[in-house]
Amino acid sequence: MTYCIGVMLDEGIVFASDSRTNAGIDDIGRFCKMTVFERAGERVIVLLSSGSLAGTQAVIGVLNRRCAATDGTPNLWNATTMFDVAMLVADAMRDIERRDGQYLLDSDVEFNASFIIGGQLRGEAPRLFRIYAEGNFIEAGGDTPYFQTGETKYGKPVIERVVTWATPLSDATKCVLVSFDSTMRSNLSVGMPIDLLCYERDQLAVGKRCRFDAGDAYFTALSTAWSEGTRQVFRGLPELAW
Repeated sequence: MTYCIGVMLDEGIVFASDSRTNAGIDDIGRFCKMTVFERAGERVIVLLSSGSLAGTQAVIGVLNRRCAATDGTPNLWNATTMFDVAMLVADAMRDIERRDGQYLLDSDVEFNASFIIGGQLRGEAPRLFRIYAEGNFIEAGGDTPYFQTGETKYGKPVIERVVTWATPLSDATKCVLVSFDSTMRSNLSVGMPIDLLCYERDQLAVGKRCRFDAGDAYFTALSTAWSEGTRQVFRGLPELAW
């Protein structure tokens, strides 16, 4: 299982992903699920991946190979819009599914890879997309400013209560980390390290990126404050008049 989230705001985009993977209770691993394509001053593209690790790594491998091509192959470096970027990721997913899909079905396994992709290309506003395993996708907007993948249900309530298009990046970042804290408390298949990237609108460069590992002082303080604050608010709720 995994948990990834991208939050589209007026000020920019917040991306976060956990790093735990498992192929059974005795086969736990750590793999970064955040991939960044950056050319400072020109474009920043961030991919968050969920699903089969073999599938998502294969897709990212195809994207990297096409980016390295010198024959004019459409790729993430020459795409002119973020919509085109989403299309290129979807095309790579379908290419891998066509290659591996039948072999997986022969073993009663379905191709399972999905992405949250966002960022900004020079000349257009930041954009955020959710790409499903089938290769189709949707774009975030004012009514739905965030996307989640993986184990979404435990982190969703706090996002729903706090985040709007106008939420400051700093507040949205704290909210995203609280949603990870809530998720990890409820599901052991989601775990640290947490990769966090905060992209500021029109910067066209990654300026704020960090990783929180177990025992991180800031994340521990945030978790403790959220727990104590929640208990305090609960104690202050009005009593039921029977």
